[in-house]
Amino acid sequence: MAGILYWLISTLIGLVQLVIIIQAVLSWLIAFDVINRYNQIVQSFWSFSNALTEPLLRPFRRVIPPIGGVDITPILALIALQLVKLICRRLLLGY
Repeated sequence: MAGILYWLISTLIGLVQLVIIIQAVLSWLIAFDVINRYNQIVQSFWSFSNALTEPLLRPFRRVIPPIGGVDITPILALIALQLVKLICRRLLLGY
């Protein structure tokens, strides 16, 4: 039972990590005007990913401001999610 629970938690965290990475790349593409933010598909994915990741990134953004115009909070959130995954593995599986 613990293995299934760990698999579910690990999969969900992995999906959130993927969305954070995609949102970071998407923000770079928008910033460098490679893609148009007003495109309906881009806008809908941006809204979805922002709604999913903003609650995770907001606590980091309160503590750490952008450094030289670069937002490093997605990197910190990825590290924190990986740490949560390791803690869950230790607690649920024992290794």
